[in-house]
Amino acid sequence: MWSIAFSAANILALVMWVALIFLPRWPALLSAALYLGVGLLCAAYSLGLIGIVSGLLDPVGGSASMDFGSIEGVRRIFASDGGVTVGWIHYLAFDLFVGIWIARDADAKGFSRLVQGPILLATFMAGPLGLFIWLVVRERRAREGGRWK
Repeated sequence: MWSIAFSAANILALVMWVALIFLPRWPALLSAALYLGVGLLCAAYSLGLIGIVSGLLDPVGGSASMDFGSIEGVRRIFASDGGVTVGWIHYLAFDLFVGIWIARDADAKGFSRLVQGPILLATFMAGPLGLFIWLVVRERRAREGGRWK
């Protein structure tokens, strides 16, 4: 079950990223990426997390061992297929959300798709790195515009 959820989440995220990077940014496409992509990933994450925490799906030693405050506790959470899958879906959802924000912000600030592409790819592959690059790249143009978006 977890391998199917893992694969489905990866395919959904990949399709949304390819569309975001390569297709024209019609409002319907951005809405699909947000509501179908991020929304479905968030729903899958929520169901998986609730299932794990409640013990109904792949319990990680019961709710008493759900420890996010130590490296050992987090390691225990990710020691199960369910923990890895839910954790991975968490990354996929947030990185896609950040990628959509970057694309919209870059379009609004007049950055070409050639500049956006590598930044979006970096966000897809290593979320915070791509976001950091975007924040550095957008700084001057954001200040020139006199507003923050």
